[in-house]
Amino acid sequence: MAFDYEKYIRPGKLPHIWCPGCGHGIVMKGLIRAIDTVGLKKENTAIVSGIGCASRLPGYMDCCTLHTAHGRAAAFATGVKMARPEMDVILVGGDGDGTAIGGNHFIHACRRNINMTYIILNNKIYGMTGGQFSPATPTGDKASTTPYGNPDPPFDIAKLAIGAGATFVARGTAFHANQIDKLITEAIQHKGFSVVEILDDCPTTYGRRNKFKSVIEMMNHLKDIAVPVKAAEKMSPEQLKGKVLTGVLYKEEKPEYTEEYAKVIQRAQAAK
Repeated sequence: MAFDYEKYIRPGKLPHIWCPGCGHGIVMKGLIRAIDTVGLKKENTAIVSGIGCASRLPGYMDCCTLHTAHGRAAAFATGVKMARPEMDVILVGGDGDGTAIGGNHFIHACRRNINMTYIILNNKIYGMTGGQFSPATPTGDKASTTPYGNPDPPFDIAKLAIGAGATFVARGTAFHANQIDKLITEAIQHKGFSVVEILDDCPTTYGRRNKFKSVIEMMNHLKDIAVPVKAAEKMSPEQLKGKVLTGVLYKEEKPEYTEEYAKVIQRAQAAK
């Protein structure tokens, strides 16, 4: 039976602006399925983004949405959650928006463990704003600002999130479409700051520069490098070289920020 995606799409907003072959649409459909699975109410769900191709996603969603300043999605989302802690808050953005200009906001949102879900679509480049290299661009790969190869080592976004204090961290790929909604569903249901990194493809500004012949080749690359966490446990370091772990990478229970902040307010009021 076909899934009714249209009830979650804002009327008159399609067709979308993403390039043919971009994986962002796959992720959006996964997010919609997750929202439906969890049973979130559209009027109580805030989807927040910054700037970039991935950050255009909330504009298509028929929920409460905020398209904010570059790199500031986590800051705006924190404001929403602090003002209305009963709301379900989901952030969506790219690797550049989230871990470069938004990197400081990202690590402190992880540290606070505020109850939100951040979906980072990692296509390894600034796709919309000129094809510049991002903190996730692999060493040696080309971008508009590194035409002879990127000299920088890339962030491991999932490890960065874990190190900064996020209490749920998962990773999937745009190739493994059926896994995306399951990871996002578990992230939304987790009480605390959840990060879901989706390895995505950008055929226009990344693929062409780095000699991928087609979208199919890029998708097959995502398939080939992805190794489920449980399968990785049985593999040697040599076998895991060049691979990326997928699935739920980290999960723990810790005090949630808005609840702890409410206690501070209660103590302050009691002291008057």
